[in-house]
Amino acid sequence: MALLGLAATRREGTVLGAQTAVWRIVSRNYLVHRRNKIFFLTGFLEPLLYLFSIGIGVGQLIEGFELNGRTIVYAAFVAPGMLAAAAMNGAVLDSTFSIFFKLKYQKLYDSILATPIRPIDLARGEIVWALIRGGVYSTGFLLVMLAMGLVESWWAVLALPATLLIAFAFAGAGMALTTFMRSWQDFEFVQLAIIPMFLFSATFFPVTAFDGALRWVIEATPLYRGVVLTRELTTGALSWDSAISVLYLLAMGLCGVAVASRRLGTLLLK
Repeated sequence: MALLGLAATRREGTVLGAQTAVWRIVSRNYLVHRRNKIFFLTGFLEPLLYLFSIGIGVGQLIEGFELNGRTIVYAAFVAPGMLAAAAMNGAVLDSTFSIFFKLKYQKLYDSILATPIRPIDLARGEIVWALIRGGVYSTGFLLVMLAMGLVESWWAVLALPATLLIAFAFAGAGMALTTFMRSWQDFEFVQLAIIPMFLFSATFFPVTAFDGALRWVIEATPLYRGVVLTRELTTGALSWDSAISVLYLLAMGLCGVAVASRRLGTLLLK
């Protein structure tokens, strides 16, 4: 129905505003996924199970870690890392696998771009939908943290906007990279990047466990920047690292959206 409305708009010669175009894309995705509630649980349960098994289970054997001059229990150390990972999972799933299927097999974007929607509007709409999914994951996980007493500061009210920023960064980059993929085999590289980041981006132990160049590499990864941001907000142990993380993630998302929109125009408007 959403696409039929867009096609009618094209026939009438009306130019859609940016907000209207983005809303049409988001509405279309909602109509497709509203009956599939399991769709919204996939990326939320994995970090939650990690929190219960490692943060709580293994945490019984570890006293805690020092963060910016404060000592926090292990579960409170791990939980923000899982929160950032939940945002990442939601954004990556929608901006890679889903985008690739629509682009290469469903040919959905060919139809959409026959309407007044521009490539930049299409990219923004898909990114907003990825943010919604990442936000749903993050909200649920943050509520679990509150119920378990793992939020130690009022700064945590900014943790949800922080997770949306994390989702924006990964969604933008994920969509941009997906436009270069040629087959499903290319998604092996996505997993090759996501899994090591999840395991080593200071999610389960401090980055000080690494030395030299390896530590610099880890500190340059987007998930590490997201973990730093959420951890400092939920514990109240703020530093300039949070400001660096905000700028890093914002730049990553904006660059991703710019590349994705340009690539979609190149691929679909030949």
